Amino acid sequence: MKRQRGIAAVEFALLLPVLLLLLFGMLDAARALQANIILVNLSREGANLVSRGNTQLESGSQEIIYALMASSPPLNVNKHGMVYITRVMGVVSNGQSRSVVLDQYRWDDRPRNLGASASGYNPGSRVYGCGAWNGPACAGVDPNRRPVVNVMSGQLADGEVVHVVETFYQYEMLLAGFTVGSLSLPTLGPNLYSMTIF
Repeated sequence: MKRQRGIAAVEFALLLPVLLLLLFGMLDAARALQANIILVNLSREGANLVSRGNTQLESGSQEIIYALMASSPPLNVNKHGMVYITRVMGVVSNGQSRSVVLDQYRWDDRPRNLGASASGYNPGSRVYGCGAWNGPACAGVDPNRRPVVNVMSGQLADGEVVHVVETFYQYEMLLAGFTVGSLSLPTLGPNLYSMTIF
């Protein structure tokens, strides 16, 4: 009887690290899923707010983004989050439709010390890579030579404007960098992304 209890204790001691690893892995996956759902909802709500047109983007982009980010707990968006708002317009010339960038804004709320300049987390937009940032607005969009982007190419009518809201989040895994001897766990997709076009 004592021998069987000793064998059970040894088996449990051998299996405990594997069980804990599985438990923490499931917790990490659940947290990543929750963060991704929040991020998708942020981009959808941002596109909804921007497309209503109650606020001019030139003066109110930071207010819209601040309202979005304030509704994002439990994510730490002040340190690990970014939002881009890009206005894209359809231009038809010679029977071909192209999508051009009108302007782009990012989260850089200097009076509140939030966003790109405060956190240092500044992933590039996947819609348009602005050449020069002057605070929250892109100073690199030349009105005479609008950059062409692949957002809804061929689907926008001449003069039709859509708003593209991109949200980024640098997800921190619980087991990031976990190593046992020569075995180390991979870091699985720490940068979450969502894009909504409205």
